[in-house]
Amino acid sequence: MTAMRALSEALLLAAVSSALVHADGLVFESGPNRVELVELYTSEGCSSCPPADRWLSGLKEQSGLWSEFAPIAFHVDYWDYIGWQDRFASPEFSERQRIYAREGAAPFVYTPGLFRAGDDWRGWRSESLRPGPGAEAGVLSVEVEGQVVHIRFASADSGSRLYVAHVAVLGMGLSSDVRAGENQGKKLQHDFVALDVRTTTLEGRDGVYAATLRLDETAFPRNDAGALVAWISGNGSQLPLQAAGGYLPINW
Repeated sequence: MTAMRALSEALLLAAVSSALVHADGLVFESGPNRVELVELYTSEGCSSCPPADRWLSGLKEQSGLWSEFAPIAFHVDYWDYIGWQDRFASPEFSERQRIYAREGAAPFVYTPGLFRAGDDWRGWRSESLRPGPGAEAGVLSVEVEGQVVHIRFASADSGSRLYVAHVAVLGMGLSSDVRAGENQGKKLQHDFVALDVRTTTLEGRDGVYAATLRLDETAFPRNDAGALVAWISGNGSQLPLQAAGGYLPINW
């Protein structure tokens, strides 16, 4: 058995264990306690980023993946000027990091930058990620039917609020042969890479909020491993309140 085939089969088993497969689609669901969104801001043009990329990839082996935390790597484009165009980078991802700085979640914009549940976290170099049971946040359910995603959030907040849902398709087992910039000559490996991110406002009644959105079909990894993560934030703030996700079956 080849290493790639072994990885694919392992990820497929993980997908089945982290999601419910219904006749009509694939369902990811959080528990009532908060699942931390773990965000890495990285770039293939940044020489200090590969260790953080490897750290994020290591979360595949950690207990609590999807049930206690959900990882995502946002590749920023502000390193592209140095000579290497990161094919995963997006100005929207760079702006998301800048918004965190403007909201006071981080003192400034830098890479590699790690955020746990919306807070700047530099302990990844020396600490293990052990979120444990989070505070009650409400149940987030995500049903995927092809490119269409149905989102339902039963909030733990008894008051009436406006919520925004974000859904991202993630690439797993990706690699790049970097031919310029600070990482010239290196082969970089990536997991949990944001390939397509869509956002929509939820409509709610009696504490239950819902919406439907459509993802870009071309973003789905058809022949390789992939994942999907969704998270909820309050209107007017990026702070992730709840998250849910899991692996996508091969050839989904």
